Formats: sequence, C-alpha cells, structure tokens
Amino acid sequence: MDFSIFFVDLIYEFRFTDSINFLLHDMQRFLLSVILFCFSIAAIAQYNPGARQISLANSDVALANDVFTLFNNPAGLSQINWREVGVYYSPAPFGLTELANGYVAYLEPFSFGSIAAGGSTYGFDLYRESKVILGYSYNYGNLFFLGLSVNYHSVSIKNYGSSGAFYINTGILAYILDNFRWGFHVSNINRASIGNDDDQIPMILTTGFSYNLLNNFSLNFSLEKDIRYNPSVQFGIEYDIIEYLSLRIGASNEPSRFTTGIGINYSIFSLDYSLFTHPDLGLTHQAGIILSFGKDGSRTEAINKYLNLK
Repeated sequence: MDFSIFFVDLIYEFRFTDSINFLLHDMQRFLLSVILFCFSIAAIAQYNPGARQISLANSDVALANDVFTLFNNPAGLSQINWREVGVYYSPAPFGLTELANGYVAYLEPFSFGSIAAGGSTYGFDLYRESKVILGYSYNYGNLFFLGLSVNYHSVSIKNYGSSGAFYINTGILAYILDNFRWGFHVSNINRASIGNDDDQIPMILTTGFSYNLLNNFSLNFSLEKDIRYNPSVQFGIEYDIIEYLSLRIGASNEPSRFTTGIGINYSIFSLDYSLFTHPDLGLTHQAGIILSFGKDGSRTEAINKYLNLK
C-alpha cells in the first residue's frame, strides 16, 4: 500500500469535491489527520484502552485486573472470577473527531480458564481501522498466569480498498508476593503487517511491576519497547480514596505525557474518566464503563479473596 500516493490523491479529492467549501480550520484538521494516518499508521494516535489504564499512563501490565486487560496483558484475565463487560470511547483525540476510537470487551470465567472477546474501531469515513480480538488466560495455582490473544486488524481506505492481518499477543503475570506482581506482554509476536511495508502493526514488548502498598493504594511501573523506537518508561498511582471513588495519576516519556483520571464505583458499575496531555497537541479526554456481574466488594478485595491472598 503506497501511502504517499494515497496522501496526494486524498488531497486532490478533497480539493475538487464538495469539501472545497470547508472552512480553513476544518481543512487544517483534515490534513493533520491524513498526515497522522500516512506517516504514523502504526502508532495510530491511540493508546491501549480503557480510561482507567490511560489514567495510569498505561503502566498496568502487572496490574491487569479488569476486562480491558484483554488488550493490554491477557494473562490477567484469569485473576477475575466474575463476568465483565466494558465499553471505552475517546471522541476527539488531540481535538480531532477524525481520530475518534472506541473499544468493547467481554469476559467470561470458566473452570478451565477465562475467555474474553472484544473489538475496536478507529477513524472516519475516508480512513478506518477495525480490530477483533479473542483471548484466553489460564491460572496456575493462583500465583502464575499465562495469556494468549488472537487479533484480526483491518484497514479500509476510501477508493483504495481494504487489507488486514492476523497477529498474536502473549502475556505472563506472576505474584512474587501477595501484594507484589510482575507482568510481561508481547504484542504482535508473529511480526504481522498490513500491505507491502514491514511493521505497519508494531511489535511491542512491555514488562513491569505492580505493588499494593495498601488494599486501596497501588503503585505501577512498566517499561514499554516498540522495536522501532526508544523505550518508554511509564508510572501510575491508583488510590481508592473512599469506597465509591478512585483517584489516578500517571506519567510517561517517549512520548512525554501526564495523565490523570477518576473512577466512580457503585453496585455493578465502574464509571471511569481520564485525560492525558501532549506537549504540542493539548489534552485528550476519554471515558469508559465496566459492568461486573458477581463481584463481591472492591476489585482488589474480590481478587484477593478469589486467589486466597492476604
């Protein structure tokens, strides 16, 4: 797929159709989105979902304890012995509605492990990416967890058709102590790509630790390495200040960003909001909701009880 030709032709189409009547501001937004698509398709201007994870600067590879861990480290799925459904949406990353993205995920625990399925969509009418994912996690003695997910990632460009590829993610989660965990995740372990260019779907390695200083206070650290770029150091703190309210903050480099967010937890509902900064493009907002069926108490308390942790 020749993205430079796509870029020129797309501008030509923009200039000689009804879009000529767009305001200059809209044109700038359009061209910026096209530039992001053409020259940063692998990064996709997105971070893994959901809102909780983003508010922790995606430092959650060893926390991995809600339905969205399907995307971030599937090994953590079998920490959860209740059914969960999650929806996440970012309406205008960097102020551009053309970059809107949404995710959905479903988790079902079984005696032989946990199975989860999900999907995502990203983009607008001229350019759209979609992904379908199926994951599995197995619990070894409540201390060691293995996970695997199979993804189908497709790209559709107006007047240029569509293409797609299958790729595999794998992850590990281990309890070193009852309150101290190590996680490891590899995305696109088979080095799949879309089109004729290599690494259009990036291969990313992530490892990190999570420490529960208290049952309601966790420290999270991870190191992420896209094989094409410098490693990114990520750090996040989550504090359940009261039973129904969680506060979160995080930071990372490569790229430099600061994140924050809140969670409201009531009955089966967990409502999450987060935002992160970009040094040049400003703030990005996102929100999500998770429905937990059969969870007793807070998330940490329920997992500790299930895994017989102190």
